[in-house]
Amino acid sequence: MEETGQSLLNSILAHTHSGLRWVALLLLLYAIINAARSLSSGRYEKKDKMINLFAMVFLHIQLLLGIVLMFVSAKVNFAQGWMKVDLYRFFGMEHLLGMTIAIALVTIGRSKAEKKRKGTRDKHKQILVTYTIALIIILAMIPWPFREALGGRWG
Repeated sequence: MEETGQSLLNSILAHTHSGLRWVALLLLLYAIINAARSLSSGRYEKKDKMINLFAMVFLHIQLLLGIVLMFVSAKVNFAQGWMKVDLYRFFGMEHLLGMTIAIALVTIGRSKAEKKRKGTRDKHKQILVTYTIALIIILAMIPWPFREALGGRWG
């Protein structure tokens, strides 16, 4: 009975984490496009703040779901020799570390844009640069189906 409950929890978390990835990616991409378009506008409005905030919040939700998923997923196993198994190493270290770095970049970039940058152009540039770097890292760390080490299937 307990195994079925854990399996159900794993399935719900995995599907939620997988589905929300698209929302998070679209919000991040929207924030990047908005920052690029707004560079020359001379304004940093509430709309800009909210777009950046929602992108950051959804990424944090993804991180929390992923951390919880680590405790119930069979794809994470820290038994002896786990670093030699591509699947375990990817989900137990590479994916988590890469995503954490990307989300930290988004958080720091938004914080600097909101609190430290004076000019509106500088605020948009800060978002554009840090969110774009984070997007590249995130895209590199997604368990795409074509990654052979992961069995050629979605995470």
